[in-house]
Amino acid sequence: MSDQPQSWRDTVPEASARDLETLLGTGVGAAQEQLEGQGGFLPFALVMDHDGEVRLMAVTPADAAEATADAEFDADAMIADLTALLQQQRSGFRAAAIVCDIMLVEEESDAVHVAAEHQDGSLFAAVLPYAANPGTGEWVFGDLAADTNDATIWVD
Repeated sequence: MSDQPQSWRDTVPEASARDLETLLGTGVGAAQEQLEGQGGFLPFALVMDHDGEVRLMAVTPADAAEATADAEFDADAMIADLTALLQQQRSGFRAAAIVCDIMLVEEESDAVHVAAEHQDGSLFAAVLPYAANPGTGEWVFGDLAADTNDATIWVD
């Protein structure tokens, strides 16, 4: 018997792990593209339908009508709206992920956070720290690291 710690991948069905990894990779890639192209991103969701197709889902910030270009949106409200939308439509897909921008307090760094969930109860989350290089203005990304998350979509 090995003393090696078990990977999260060893605790979930192979097909579910592949689905969650697909959503993770797609979510990180989309967030990186938005950061590099627009300098930031609003929370969004990805869903994998029963045929394996991945679609992006987004909600409009509640305060968008009063917003200016420099305005801060209520990201927590947007995440709550995305979660409610995913709960309502969960019978139409087998996996989903919510992608948002978070602050890693201990590292004093912004990070892309992806929390993925499968209809079978499998969960996986990861964070990707990032910062703008002050000299060049280019985005510098750290190492992708596992994170924890709770089920929010397939809950009753």
